Amino acid sequence: MRTFTHAELAHALCDGLQASLGQAPAFDPSPTIDLAVVAFAPGAPAVWANALCTRGHAAPVVADIGPDASSVRGIRYWADPTDDQRRSIAWLPGSDWRKLDGLQSLYGSGPVESIAPYPASLIKLMVAVGVGLLVDRNRAQWSEAWAWGGRTRTVLQWTDGMVTESRNEDTSALVALLHVRGLIKTPHSGDHAQAGRQVAPAGVNRLHDVFRAYGLPTLRLDRTRADGGWLNQDGSGVGHLQMTAWDTARLLWLMLPAVMPACPAPAWLPAQTPALLQPHTARVLWQLLDDQALHEVLSSSVSVGMPGWRPGIPAAVPERWVMPNGRVAAADRQWPGDTRAVHAQAQVKFAHKTGTTENYASDAGWVRSLRPGGRQYLVAMLSTLGSRHAPQPGLATDWCIPALGARIDAWLADRLG
Repeated sequence: MRTFTHAELAHALCDGLQASLGQAPAFDPSPTIDLAVVAFAPGAPAVWANALCTRGHAAPVVADIGPDASSVRGIRYWADPTDDQRRSIAWLPGSDWRKLDGLQSLYGSGPVESIAPYPASLIKLMVAVGVGLLVDRNRAQWSEAWAWGGRTRTVLQWTDGMVTESRNEDTSALVALLHVRGLIKTPHSGDHAQAGRQVAPAGVNRLHDVFRAYGLPTLRLDRTRADGGWLNQDGSGVGHLQMTAWDTARLLWLMLPAVMPACPAPAWLPAQTPALLQPHTARVLWQLLDDQALHEVLSSSVSVGMPGWRPGIPAAVPERWVMPNGRVAAADRQWPGDTRAVHAQAQVKFAHKTGTTENYASDAGWVRSLRPGGRQYLVAMLSTLGSRHAPQPGLATDWCIPALGARIDAWLADRLG
């Protein structure tokens, strides 16, 4: 094992970003990529870094993070803007977000300014944590039946579908649960999950209160509705559901002691701070993240065999999704490639959640080596390189994103094993 510093890790992230983008086509507009890593070496303090590609800067910017791993300093994050049709406008071809009027501040101040990319389905990690909080507060049970949209399933089944296959309808069912059980309260939150379609006032969001209490100010699940609405068409979505890479990585860090007992304590919180989630609740969520089917962003196992395929973080797709012929079937689709050769060469497990739309691609999770004593790290990446930048239909993003995952993993493998 080779030790390294925060600065050395930051340099590696910047090199990885530049190398990956250098092998990619010219994007219009130039992309924003927010990338954070927290690495854990046995018996050593955590090492972290956050690098940001954003307009107006020829090279990636290294975020200023204090020795206690607290919030980023020196960067002003703007909320992702939309037009009056609720469409994202900052990343349209030919657009220049520096000329947009009426940008809303999300967090921070400083000489560097960046619009925080919409997290896409990565926001389902926040919803899952909210459900975990309900379970811990005895306001919900994993085994209880919950009816939404004409279907009745257990809370755990809804959560499984939301996390492992990124199903939007399962997310809506759980957003409705957060409202009905009081974690998010609007004037209509006490109504049935199929309440009226109007956009309710903001009301009280106790999930935001929790995120603020744990020092995660850029995590926002705003303007959701009591009927489960959370998309653009519901008055939420882009500009109201927000995450940054550093706060996403730290959210995962708060959950990690449940499955990694030797995990260094989050230094930005007082020593007496209670756990974000009870260990048994966090373990349920980690198991679901381990069962992620959509290895198509920082890892690319499901996309093997597609033209131009590039390997990402060398993780296998969980067996529950792999058919006898090696193809993956999940989320109402099948991928064309045979994953068996990729699985035979897998080096790590990647418990994670992805998010992809036409304009955005994101991925965040916990990587740990299949070899005992090998590398363990958290990674979070949010970008504006969605499927419209993919080289062919059926891909979530450009190949530069899994190539970035592979470069990060290789650098850490060289030092941590």
